[in-house]
Amino acid sequence: MWWIVFLGTFVWMEWAAWFLHKYVMHGFLWILHKDHHQRVKGRVFEWNDFFAVFFAVPSFLCILFDSIYNWPLLGAFGFGIMAYGFVYFLVHEVIIHRRIKSLKFSSNWYSKGVNAAHKVHHSVLEKEGAENFGMLVVPLKYFRLKSSKS
Repeated sequence: MWWIVFLGTFVWMEWAAWFLHKYVMHGFLWILHKDHHQRVKGRVFEWNDFFAVFFAVPSFLCILFDSIYNWPLLGAFGFGIMAYGFVYFLVHEVIIHRRIKSLKFSSNWYSKGVNAAHKVHHSVLEKEGAENFGMLVVPLKYFRLKSSKS
């Protein structure tokens, strides 16, 4: 049962990230997300990085309460959030935005498709009018687009 909750949470987090990105980051908290679309050269951190804390706190609390009260399914939920956050960090920060220059990843069909969808998302510099709010799951047309040009 632990693995079902863990994997279910990981999958659910893609939907949660999509929803929060579309309606919160491009909504009432645009003030924090804006510098991610309108980058300031030379800055290492963005206000947008605060959202990592937003997801880390419930993950940490779920794992903490599991360890204190022996609630393994709550721990599985917390570890599922943490695993999604780790994969999100690798895909978004390392592979797409290359914020850690020393780490190199080879391009493959998946990274090319996700990168293409993300570039379309970032082509809009304002709060309104963006598309592709997901991170790990994006429309198939971006995989076809990149594979046909390769």
